[in-house]
Amino acid sequence: MVFATLSLAACGGGEASVGGTLTGLPDSTSIVLQNNASDDLTLTNDGTFWFSSAVSAGDAYAVTVLTQPVGASCSVTSGTGTVDSAGTDVSAVVVTCVRSATIVGTVTGLPSGTSVTLSNGTVLLPIASNGTFAFPGVLAAGTAYAVTVSTQPAGHTCTVSNGTGTAVANTSTAVVVTCV
Repeated sequence: MVFATLSLAACGGGEASVGGTLTGLPDSTSIVLQNNASDDLTLTNDGTFWFSSAVSAGDAYAVTVLTQPVGASCSVTSGTGTVDSAGTDVSAVVVTCVRSATIVGTVTGLPSGTSVTLSNGTVLLPIASNGTFAFPGVLAAGTAYAVTVSTQPAGHTCTVSNGTGTAVANTSTAVVVTCV
């Protein structure tokens, strides 16, 4: 029995822990990470982290963000790979969070049955009714934005107020689109 254990250990084939470092998480928020679409890990502070389930030597790992923190956008680097044949722990995963803002606003005066298309850089947002709108995704704090009308409604003109600026962390813009 001892001989079999020593032989297996000499061949490698162990298990590795997967972890890394989290930076930029806003105070009083949390992020949920996953490894291989399971093994949820909730973090509430910057620092090192380790998933609770080990990964066998030769198997793949893939760290992703399951739930973003409020007011930030987080990305994973060095989050995928294969555990080496010796089962060496993986500690090079880096999760970086950047405070974020959203571009939101209101549309008024848009006639029924028409639509207006707004743009922010290359992101287009078609709008078919009056009310509030939000561009998809978030902007990193400090990023410039410029909302313009890309396509006017047939027979009408829409103008944008408060459409340019710099994204401020944990805030939403107040873009106003007025159609006449």
